[in-house]
Amino acid sequence: MSNSTQPPRDFPPVMQAAMIPPPPQEVVIGRPDIGAELARALPRGNPPSRDDALGIVRRQLARLQTHVQTRFERGDMSGLAAARLLSGLMDELLAALIGYAVDLLPVEEGDRLAVAATGGYGRATLAPFSDIDLLFLTDSEPSARVLRAVEFILYFMWDLGLKVGHATRSTADCLTEAQGDSTIRTSLLDARCIAGDRPLFAHFQQAFRHDCAAGSPAGYIAAKQAERAARHKRFGDTPFMVEPNIKEGKGGLRDLQTLYWLARYVFGTFAMTELVGAGAPGGGILSATEARACKRAWDYLWTVRFHLHYVAGRAEERLTFDLQPVIGARMGYTRHGRQDGVERFMRHYFLVVREVARVTGVLEPAVVRAALGPPAIAPATDAALLDAGFVLADGKVLFVTGREPLAEPIQLLRILQVARDRGLKLHPLALRAMIRGARRTAELRTDPRAAALFLDLLCGDGEARQDGAQWLAILNETGALGRYLPDWRRIVGQMQFDSYHVYTVDMHTIHAIGVLNAIERGELSEIVPVASGLAHHVQSRRALYVALLLHDIAKGRGGDHSEIGAELALTIGPALGLDPEETEMVSWLVLHHLLLSQTAFSRDIDDPKTILDLADVVQSPERLRLLLILTVSDIRAVSPKVWNGWKATLLREIYARVAEVLEGGLATTERDARVSRVKQMVAELLSDWPDSERDDFLNMGYPGYWLGFDPESIARHGRMIRDARHRDAPLTVAAEPLPARSVTEVVVYTADHAGLFSRIAGALAVAGATIVDARIHTLTDGMALDTFWIQDAGGGSLESPHRLAKISAVIEQVMSGRLRLATEIEKATNSVVGGRMRAIHVPPRVVVDNSASNRHTVIEVNGRDRPGLLHDVTAAITSQGLQIASAHITTYGVRAVDVFYVKDVFGLKVQNERKLAQLRGVLIEALAGRPYEVTAAS
Repeated sequence: MSNSTQPPRDFPPVMQAAMIPPPPQEVVIGRPDIGAELARALPRGNPPSRDDALGIVRRQLARLQTHVQTRFERGDMSGLAAARLLSGLMDELLAALIGYAVDLLPVEEGDRLAVAATGGYGRATLAPFSDIDLLFLTDSEPSARVLRAVEFILYFMWDLGLKVGHATRSTADCLTEAQGDSTIRTSLLDARCIAGDRPLFAHFQQAFRHDCAAGSPAGYIAAKQAERAARHKRFGDTPFMVEPNIKEGKGGLRDLQTLYWLARYVFGTFAMTELVGAGAPGGGILSATEARACKRAWDYLWTVRFHLHYVAGRAEERLTFDLQPVIGARMGYTRHGRQDGVERFMRHYFLVVREVARVTGVLEPAVVRAALGPPAIAPATDAALLDAGFVLADGKVLFVTGREPLAEPIQLLRILQVARDRGLKLHPLALRAMIRGARRTAELRTDPRAAALFLDLLCGDGEARQDGAQWLAILNETGALGRYLPDWRRIVGQMQFDSYHVYTVDMHTIHAIGVLNAIERGELSEIVPVASGLAHHVQSRRALYVALLLHDIAKGRGGDHSEIGAELALTIGPALGLDPEETEMVSWLVLHHLLLSQTAFSRDIDDPKTILDLADVVQSPERLRLLLILTVSDIRAVSPKVWNGWKATLLREIYARVAEVLEGGLATTERDARVSRVKQMVAELLSDWPDSERDDFLNMGYPGYWLGFDPESIARHGRMIRDARHRDAPLTVAAEPLPARSVTEVVVYTADHAGLFSRIAGALAVAGATIVDARIHTLTDGMALDTFWIQDAGGGSLESPHRLAKISAVIEQVMSGRLRLATEIEKATNSVVGGRMRAIHVPPRVVVDNSASNRHTVIEVNGRDRPGLLHDVTAAITSQGLQIASAHITTYGVRAVDVFYVKDVFGLKVQNERKLAQLRGVLIEALAGRPYEVTAAS
């Protein structure tokens, strides 16, 4: 068989494309001639020893790797050009190595061996730390001498530090394996001979292609689509993950490669540009603009990947938080206006991967149509559907020719309504038409018909059509939503550089609409029973949906996104067809969408003023209902790990208390009557006690204690106190798992003294517990009854006996002075806080509020979460002579927001400005990691 670069003309087109070698490497000054150097150092007929050869090849490997890295990091070339250069230089090195191996261990005269690059290396691209995939091809069962040569080559490469993926197969074996495994078939589709018997390889390629052509491409296409769907599910079925996998994630390199494989398998093309123009395969299924977008994305993602490998020093494919700022800076992204360089970098990345997803939506249906023939238009398409401009094809809805969105923009919304109302799926060719016609959606902004259609898709009818998230996702991925709502376009791909949010702003919002859909369908009735029960009793349903759609619309603009979003809502609401009352409700909900959660998680809801202040803002039961449902939808859409039973409990309690006030109840002001009712219920629970002991216990607590716990918990505390007194125990620790609330309650009963709360908090940190709430009560006999609600690292209650025993033991060791807190907390911090999270900057912040409570000064501290943070902060507060009444701990990823209700030694608020300034100073130092050590004697 000819060794010329032009393949025989009778080969199938895809075979010809496969046999044409990649374009020659550009001539670059300083490019190392690896092949020539190794030819001189490893002369044929007089090969050096293996050890000598290993040193020679290792030096050349380091030389080529350094050359590529230097040129890339100097900005001489893009990632794609660097990948091709690295692949070409590796070709030269491996060809020399294979020649040396065969020279040192000659095979039999009848043995035939070709070595081919497969996988990404077969496509003549290679990342710095990627595997080198090789196929050792023989014409029949390999002889012992061939196997020995192959083994020699592999061990040599491993000794060089290369990662090798390899297979040794005959031509017949390759064909058999490819028939049963689409992954192997894909790998062989990319195969490229780099050394050895080239006629043997050409014969294999011809046989392989003829074997593939003998069957329908339908099986291969279906296998690649299923493979991609499984991959997307594994790595997050959206391009907008805030720590994306640039290779395997949706819109990443693997998706582009899948398009390339499908086009190459069906059309025999080698590049996307070959699909442009009327004379191109498939009749020109890509526009020049789409092909250029594909090429730009390919180049951009390869550039990101090269930086990622070099920065990580390994084959890292995930853009984690610690790597994002570094790579963004290396690629030239700097702060612009209110956006940090890393946020600009990630937004550009998200827009690129979204473009990949869109090109996939355009190209793949056309490839499938070319491979399998045009869709079968269903003869049963009814007249109403035809009149509306739609037909059924393969059981899916499709635009009538000439009535696509590019010609009739409103059809883009109508097809979604038809699909929903008739329970139909969209045909892939319909999605393709939507992507291409998305830009004309901007013409619908002032069209009342479009507004009515959009609201109908978003809200449904409240009965059977609660699936707005599904249609929003399609509008977003096709690009139509950003064209229709210009303010939405600004949040597409907008990330927040923190570990709290898993999705970009646009995807978080769509997930929130999905949660609201699920609430209305009753699917979350066991998880969020109150919100689920209220969902069918709201009167402003459309306002709720639009408010949820707009609640984060102003993120990334600087300033308070709630205030800016409320202003935007006043304009967007009427444009969508809302009446003035609905628009006002939407604006109010957007303005206050964080109010309920911030109050529930960061304030003392047992303080009457907290509830009364909240009721003054909310003012109506309808607003409260809408705000609770919006809050639940928002939190559950942040991340699967953010919602837990403790947050659900706090939201239920605050809703019930505010609702009681709004309905005219005076429960929050009838303090004495409420205390009496609680004591009466506790007395009934302790009816088996002697009267004197029961009366003594009922007179021990101050009003705040009796109103801060349910009667069952108070009775449990009473039994613990009674037992401690009988045993004359100086310290009693009791732990009670409360799985319904996803917390474990830890109660400590001991003599009160300054720094007690801080030491217990430190002990819990050392024991591996996370504190989510705490109450500090000094009883009338001078004893302290401190209660902590804790969780494990996964946000659940601690229930195993050995964990509970460890908590009690650590607290006892700390209180007795046998365990030095500072040392243990430092150990815990070093073992838990990783580099990935350290990259996220959390500026320390202290806010003092003397208006939030009638009896206490409220201190809010913000800082990076770490083991022992609560210990350090409370030690600093204690050092200023202040008493802590309650603590409320909330974490948002790596950011901790801790709120403390404090008073001075006289039981008064802290009003003195000099004292407050000193307090802020010591708290800032504690947040920065310079804590106060509180000793047992303090």
